[in-house]
Amino acid sequence: MSEPATSATDIVILGAGVIGLTVAHVLSTSSHGPYNIKIVARDMPEDLDSQAFASPWAGANWSPIGSFNERTYKREAITFNKFWDMIPNGLIIELPSQVYYAENDNLDQLWYKDLVRNFRVLEPGEVPEGSKGGVAFTTISVNPETYLPWIKSELLAHGVQFVRQRVLSLSEAAALAGPGGVLVNATGLGARSLIGVEDTDVYPIRGQVIIVEAPAVKECLSAPLGVSSRPGEATYIIPRAPKEGRFEVLLGGTFQQDNWDISVDFPTARGIMERCTAIAPRLADKETRILRHNVGLRPARRGGARVETEWVDVPAKEAASAAGERVLVVHAYGFGPAGYQNSWGAAEEVLSLITANAK
Repeated sequence: MSEPATSATDIVILGAGVIGLTVAHVLSTSSHGPYNIKIVARDMPEDLDSQAFASPWAGANWSPIGSFNERTYKREAITFNKFWDMIPNGLIIELPSQVYYAENDNLDQLWYKDLVRNFRVLEPGEVPEGSKGGVAFTTISVNPETYLPWIKSELLAHGVQFVRQRVLSLSEAAALAGPGGVLVNATGLGARSLIGVEDTDVYPIRGQVIIVEAPAVKECLSAPLGVSSRPGEATYIIPRAPKEGRFEVLLGGTFQQDNWDISVDFPTARGIMERCTAIAPRLADKETRILRHNVGLRPARRGGARVETEWVDVPAKEAASAAGERVLVVHAYGFGPAGYQNSWGAAEEVLSLITANAK
């Protein structure tokens, strides 16, 4: 006799940023299903001008952020390798990178030396004025303006549904998943105001950048993000995968914690251009052209990203019976400036939490 068909588990993913989308991709291609997956969000991947979520505005490369953390390292290694394998499809580019440091001690032992490709310590003559040391390696760069629509198209092909809806509370979202279902909370900054979560550890890190057309700039150059002699400043240059034949470069930036301002500050923009031109003089070439100024709010969390489970009750009127009136909630938010570079690893972690709690 044939085995009875396994009924599909209903999964609602709240949030359509890079974390929610990647979770949906991992679930929709997993052998652990079957899953009926629905993404519910106010802002969708095609809303590339919306400042209400961070994903369209991200730098979206891999760069070192903070110190070693075992759980984060695992996520980032999985993500880096996934993006590296995607280079042939044209959405991701392989990118030479240099990171400059204020000190020159033990640079050959940096925590990420085995995560990236072709790691080496810079010679003294390669280090720009104002820094004492640096490293070079090969990294990856993603262009959100092409990547987000691509991943949505992949999800649609896998049967994932998209519902544009504003959800105000965790119980409302749990009701959408239904008794026995799963809710993935990938709301980013929204986790601060989502009733039933109201995570006051969530906060914004304001990022202002300039997008330029600069054909001569082919290398990612930066200081470690969040480390600056002037609070709130950050300096980084990130070439992107070509879009419609045009080579764009992101120039940053700011790292302004607890700043909710999404307007462009032009004195700040001038400072960004000056700092970036100092480490990449080719930006002064006549071919360089400013295309736009962007401001986004990185969805950070004090104590680090939250990736964990809880059970919540489905409102009584939504439950068909007294049995199975709970929903498994998997929280996946608070990645700050590292959403893209954690995305595939975080999604695999969400999958493991769902399967570990499967009935």
